[in-house]
Amino acid sequence: FPPQLVRAANTLLKKKVLFGSDYPLISPERWIRDFEALEVRDEVRPLVMKENAITALHLDGTATRDA
Repeated sequence: FPPQLVRAANTLLKKKVLFGSDYPLISPERWIRDFEALEVRDEVRPLVMKENAITALHLDGTATRDA
């Protein structure tokens, strides 16, 4: 992970970055291990690993339906 990406993920992009394993080139286990070693803020980690995807995919019940 480039340092610029880590800085941006901790600040401007903290609600935009999503987990992605790049499977089959990188296994999810490897990605998670490498992610855990980064200097990502504690409050940003759950956003990247889960919360941002929930929001992006409207799994939190906030999706609007057209009538």
